[in-house]
Amino acid sequence: MLTDDSITIVDLFSGCGGLTAGFHSFRAPGRNTSPFRTVGAVEHDIAAASTYAANFGAHTGVERVHAGDIEVWDPAVVSEPVDVILGGPPCQGFSALNKKNLVKDLSDERNVLWREYVRVVRALRPKVFVIENVERFLRSDEFALLCAEVEPGGLLEEYELAPAQVLNAADHGVAQARRRAIVLATRRDVRAAHPEGARLGYPDPTHTRTPGGGSSSPEGAPLLPWRTVESIFAKTPATTCVTDPPQRTCAPLGVELPGAYRTFELHLGRNPRPLSLRRYQAIPPGGNRNDLPPELSTPAWLRHRNGSGDVMGRLRIDRPSVTIRTEFFKPEKGRYLHPTEHRPITHMEAAHIQGFAEDFRWCGSKLQIARQIGNAVPVGLASALAGQVYRYLVEVGVVSDPPPNVTT
Repeated sequence: MLTDDSITIVDLFSGCGGLTAGFHSFRAPGRNTSPFRTVGAVEHDIAAASTYAANFGAHTGVERVHAGDIEVWDPAVVSEPVDVILGGPPCQGFSALNKKNLVKDLSDERNVLWREYVRVVRALRPKVFVIENVERFLRSDEFALLCAEVEPGGLLEEYELAPAQVLNAADHGVAQARRRAIVLATRRDVRAAHPEGARLGYPDPTHTRTPGGGSSSPEGAPLLPWRTVESIFAKTPATTCVTDPPQRTCAPLGVELPGAYRTFELHLGRNPRPLSLRRYQAIPPGGNRNDLPPELSTPAWLRHRNGSGDVMGRLRIDRPSVTIRTEFFKPEKGRYLHPTEHRPITHMEAAHIQGFAEDFRWCGSKLQIARQIGNAVPVGLASALAGQVYRYLVEVGVVSDPPPNVTT
């Protein structure tokens, strides 16, 4: 039993902290604070690491946020037992958007950073660990090699993997249909301590695309309908978008960067060209490039009428958002036009769709912050994973569940 009754976590490839934000936002019944306590984080990108430090440094300790290559990070700097390791090794090498990978490019250095994750797990021996990645990761040779490491004689032979699953953030109350591959692992001696010998499993959906179809949670409660973006845009301020955030600088990790900006300060728009504005105005609710008249289209779009329906598309007000990527401010990259207004969605709106709070602090340029938003794990999905980890560690006696109606 932990003396302070907290669950310690280390976040690898942390980005701006989507996973950490979700774990810290989780509240167990009878608690008004999170049971999770971060004791270390690693992130290569200085802007993302600075955002992480600006939000979690007071809790984690700025000195525990390593802004640099994971290859040179020594896990021995974590001086206390670690219960949970989180992380999403860079996924671009596995992504279907990476056309090189379609020609089976195993040389992409981003594909082998999972081995650094393995190194840290081996050194810190957490009770459980969580890996998140793109769906394509589960079909990669690298994932097969990871699975081999938990076999007898492998580097992670003291762990057991649950069959990997692809979770849709929309099924867990996020206003975004974002699918992520999740891999859960349990140390074998921890599983042996479970009353039923169970390993860590996946959270059950709380929401569904088709409510009323008889679906229900294991407790028998009917599943809620998917959350739509209507709830996101309802809280967008009536103020006009600005092209740039306030001029200020910050240096939470000793490197000066623009910021820090609160989420509500990032209602950032663009100055579209006249042609772009005419295109926005011609696209109806729920529409896309195929709704443009020929004079506003392009030769490529006119030739390929059966291509992606998301290009120059409006978000549908009665559905969750499409996946928020790093260039959400460019409607030519996907369905990123506002549902009704003649503009792309703003950084603030994208951050809200990802589940970040109004007072979350962002460090870096507009482009750097956009990458942080697009690369993050949705906070709501991370919170669902946190709940599953918490309940499992209660069951194995790592942490005690507070009595009903007792706050901590």
